[in-house]
Amino acid sequence: MSKLLDSFWRAVAYCLHPRVIALSVLPLVIMVVLSLGLGYFFWDDALTAVRTSLESWELLSAMARWLESLGLGNLRVVLAPTILLFLSIPVIVITALLFVALLMTPAMVALVADRRFPQMERKKGGSLLASLVWSLSSTLLAAIALILSIPLWLIPPLILILPPLIWGWLTYRVMSYDALVDHASAEERREIFRRHRSSLLGIGVLSGYLGAAPSLLWASGAMFIAMAPILVPVAIWLYTLVFAFSSLWFAHYCLAALEQLRRQKNALPPVPFAPVAIESIAVGVLPGPAASASDAASPNFRAPGQQP
Repeated sequence: MSKLLDSFWRAVAYCLHPRVIALSVLPLVIMVVLSLGLGYFFWDDALTAVRTSLESWELLSAMARWLESLGLGNLRVVLAPTILLFLSIPVIVITALLFVALLMTPAMVALVADRRFPQMERKKGGSLLASLVWSLSSTLLAAIALILSIPLWLIPPLILILPPLIWGWLTYRVMSYDALVDHASAEERREIFRRHRSSLLGIGVLSGYLGAAPSLLWASGAMFIAMAPILVPVAIWLYTLVFAFSSLWFAHYCLAALEQLRRQKNALPPVPFAPVAIESIAVGVLPGPAASASDAASPNFRAPGQQP
């Protein structure tokens, strides 16, 4: 627990470093441009497709007519945009995570290593291609889990539990690998994953719940739809900041764990303790080499301390 707290506060302090703040600008700009550009070109078509799907479901049509009879027909107008926005959340979260891992994490790991572990050897246990394959495969698994869990989101408590858990698992997989890919060998990385799996997964889950905080902006319904051009960049900035903090947290924890692992492996074995006979100490004679059987049988042999 002390290692988790130590790496947590160090990550908080590093978030205020000018280099980290500057690094966060590029993913933010790319994400904002992509989201607003895709929204500008494809929002209307996607909204039409969602409305057509909703109208084809008799149950939802009956619910909409019931709402209109209660004077709540405006809810039907905002239903399709709200669903489309909620479906966009996983895409934005995963894309923000990948951009942070690709554009920020290597530089932030190098910053932590240079300032805190300047003597640490870089064993290059992976490559950029291996990191990319690892991240994409983990993202694919997380996307499948998100899609399969969508029906469970209709159960009120689970929508607040399942997505953050999946995002946390993905954060753990991507960030912990990138934090060690440059400094640890493949064997060391596997050993750290084995020893610290629960702690690393805990950091990922906590980061996933921190990443769910910007989703509160999406839950404001009609107000968010009206203010989407302003609130979307704010939400993306919050996602970028959370994942940057998570990357620093993983970097501090993983590099400290790597240093500890190497110290344990390079430690010299303790010198065996040779007990000293009490009789020798009593007569003031230091212990010498043991006499052999042939020496003891010799007529000229004298024990230590024996008078000639």
